[in-house]
Amino acid sequence: MSPLECDTSPGSGLLKDFSLEITGKDLRDLQQAVAGIPRGTRVNITFLANEDASVRVHAAEVIKNLGFRPVPHISARRLASREELGSYLAALAAVGATEDVVVVAGDPAQPAGPFEDSLAVLTGGDLTAYGVRSVDIAGYPEGHPKIPDEVLWQAIRDKTEALRAQELSYAIATQFGFDAGAVVRWIERLRGEGIDAPVRIGVPGPAGVQRLLRYAKRFGVSSSASVVQKYGFSLTGLLGTAGPTRFIADLQSAIDPAVHGEILVHFYTFGGVRATAEWVRTARAE
Repeated sequence: MSPLECDTSPGSGLLKDFSLEITGKDLRDLQQAVAGIPRGTRVNITFLANEDASVRVHAAEVIKNLGFRPVPHISARRLASREELGSYLAALAAVGATEDVVVVAGDPAQPAGPFEDSLAVLTGGDLTAYGVRSVDIAGYPEGHPKIPDEVLWQAIRDKTEALRAQELSYAIATQFGFDAGAVVRWIERLRGEGIDAPVRIGVPGPAGVQRLLRYAKRFGVSSSASVVQKYGFSLTGLLGTAGPTRFIADLQSAIDPAVHGEILVHFYTFGGVRATAEWVRTARAE
């Protein structure tokens, strides 16, 4: 089926196996949204600087008990020692939550310990020792404000090689963005690099426009007038809300599995788990 022949409704294709991202503070919201989220859904747990590891471990346990698949983040530069990483993985293993993880470098400019970047964690041998079987690594379809594009591409190549060498399953989870065209072009280059792993496209869940713009600024995501207009909201309508309907429809119309491979959607909920779950439930029913 060619891209132009694809069903472009938001409920088709891309939403068949979505994932969510929450913080340890979002558990109550997640519990209240359980009925609207398919069992087995992947739920990522962010690695916040102001949260103790026990908060993330507790979140992973709750997520698993709710019938979902916990996917804890590991932030390389926030780890003060290899012992801290081992302790964290051991605690996650104790609640059955190490099979799937996300490994990122993290925001600090200087590492708190021995891990300079995510590659250092991936090659250290700690992950497989604690039962990790699948790893998500980061991708930046619209670039990174502090890292040159070619450095980002080399990082993906290096991490892919390291994961393949350990025979670990892996996928690439992207930063959220507003420009579907940029995402598709990035996927095409990724496939051109010979990287055929599944890609989880980061998408903001429905939220207030001001909140979306704040997060965009925080994470260096382009939010120019032309880009956000494509997404479906105007900078003059700051008091309104915006959802991902147009963005996902644009992706759906452009994605051809024969060319782009396995493409999934990963929702950044930004504290709105119930709103995101309801949006997905409605879109999948259309």
